[in-house]
Amino acid sequence: MNDSASSDTHGIGELGEFLRSRRDRVGPEEVGVRAYGRRRVPGLRREELAQLAGVSATYYTRLEQGQSQNASDAVIEALARALRLDEDERTHLFALARPASGKRRPVLMTEEPQAGAVRLLHAMRDVPALLLGRSNDVLAWNHVGHLLMAGHLDVAAPSRPDDRPNQLRMLFLDLHTRELHRDWYEEAAVAVASLRYVAAQFPEDRGLIELVGELSVRSADFAGLWAGQTVRLCTSGTRRLHHPVVGDLDLEYEVLHLPEGHGQRILTHTAAPGSASEAGLRLLLDASGDERLPPAS
Repeated sequence: MNDSASSDTHGIGELGEFLRSRRDRVGPEEVGVRAYGRRRVPGLRREELAQLAGVSATYYTRLEQGQSQNASDAVIEALARALRLDEDERTHLFALARPASGKRRPVLMTEEPQAGAVRLLHAMRDVPALLLGRSNDVLAWNHVGHLLMAGHLDVAAPSRPDDRPNQLRMLFLDLHTRELHRDWYEEAAVAVASLRYVAAQFPEDRGLIELVGELSVRSADFAGLWAGQTVRLCTSGTRRLHHPVVGDLDLEYEVLHLPEGHGQRILTHTAAPGSASEAGLRLLLDASGDERLPPAS
């Protein structure tokens, strides 16, 4: 089987798993379906979902089992409404249902950081920032970003394609990174949900496929979260850290997705002005001998 066919088959299997997981999540009473007799499924039956979406039960079964690859936009939209998908889940459903149509996103064997993004990273001298690739490799970080998130690693590691840190591997397999997060499980759940979203956008990316396989084998926590089929496009949130040098930090993060970046994005962290966390970031730089933050007001 060629790479294209293999990717399409993978997408079809993912589609069925995702539909089943969302179907299990919706109770009949939530959508006005009257339940009769003993139920063997936690959520909607196939025929119930098919009725809600306005398609035949036979057609929906074929779609869920990967035997139909030509669902129209109207059918996919109807399924999204019946399953009460949010916007991220709806986008994910369309991506899974269209593995072989439209323009394929180009996938480069080795990710090269965008030069402009790296310059921007280092221009944000007061803001801890990382440049991440589509498979969560750290392609670059600025000085304070390295100190904040991975001071125990070689600062030059992102510049070596064969030895780059990977945010997901670090989160699940590196004890220092695990201890850095005060809300580790919540952080891990968001990271896996975001990975699933990205993986559907780049179904031909071998790096993503291999990363999921590796972490599924090496981390029971990852395997459990991945099986949950949760999907989220991660753009912002709060990160609660316990830094080994400066202690507890409460930071807001923003994810800036680069246009035509092939999945590359900049991850930034900021602290509320005048907060203990802002003072902690300043102490972090002072402890490294790099005084770049303005004096506290």
